[in-house]
Amino acid sequence: MVAIDPVCKMEVDEKTARFTSDYKGTRYYFCAPGCKKAFDKEPEKFL
Repeated sequence: MVAIDPVCKMEVDEKTARFTSDYKGTRYYFCAPGCKKAFDKEPEKFL
């Protein structure tokens, strides 16, 4: 399954993603630690 990184819009394979965050009951997948950090700081900005 392929997810879209909410920060940079890149495709991320859910099975191999190393960076994830859970927010309001949904898991989000990130391509890199910088995208995860930006999302964790201001999740509503990217949703």
